[in-house]
Amino acid sequence: MQTTSLTDEQLPQKIIITGASSGIGFEAVIELAIKGHQVIALSRSKEKLQNLQKITLSLNPDAVLYPIVFDIVNDDYQGLTQFIQQRWGSFNILINNAGALINKPFKELSELDMAEMFQSNVMGHFRMIQTCLPFLQPNAHILNIGSMGGYLGSSKFPGLAAYSASKAALHNLTECLAQELSEEKISVNCLALGSAQTEMLEKAFPGYQSPVQAYEMGKYVADFALTGHKFFNGKVLPVALATP
Repeated sequence: MQTTSLTDEQLPQKIIITGASSGIGFEAVIELAIKGHQVIALSRSKEKLQNLQKITLSLNPDAVLYPIVFDIVNDDYQGLTQFIQQRWGSFNILINNAGALINKPFKELSELDMAEMFQSNVMGHFRMIQTCLPFLQPNAHILNIGSMGGYLGSSKFPGLAAYSASKAALHNLTECLAQELSEEKISVNCLALGSAQTEMLEKAFPGYQSPVQAYEMGKYVADFALTGHKFFNGKVLPVALATP
């Protein structure tokens, strides 16, 4: 009698995702949770997390979703650490999706603006990764969500210097961490996303309509988080259908 083993997409995974209240993160959480994976969804907005949970449970009443109000930049990580210890002990996948964007001409940028971008788009992920490392199982996957704005050689746009510079730093951090964590069998990759129809896209390019919807990009991110580390490590991969 022939037997078949379950794939990574089918085996229940334990996943933490930041920036879960809207856009790509929101859609990725739904995609993962309704397929039977356990998900801790982090966001600053209680109301949006409640909506996320409502939609997820309407699609799969048995979904295991833990919505937690949490600010990766400003909150104390001790409570999150305790929750992971008590609920899971260890987990498989960390998706660093949270981020912020400032659209302002360089001449008008302040040092505070630049610091805000690096706090939201680099330092918050730095804190998440350091906090979660002790709980990541062998063969775990850390997936950072970058941007084509920070991708070397890609088109650049006025007003997005601070945002793009912070994403470039996240891309480089990904490459460095992949080398440093290889002995622990933890893979680290980054998806440099192009446009998807989200609130952040509207802020960056008012009036622009992306050919990619948020739910489509969310599904792509979810699928890559589950299987990408089987094929890639330390890679910053462009995911863009159009410019911007």
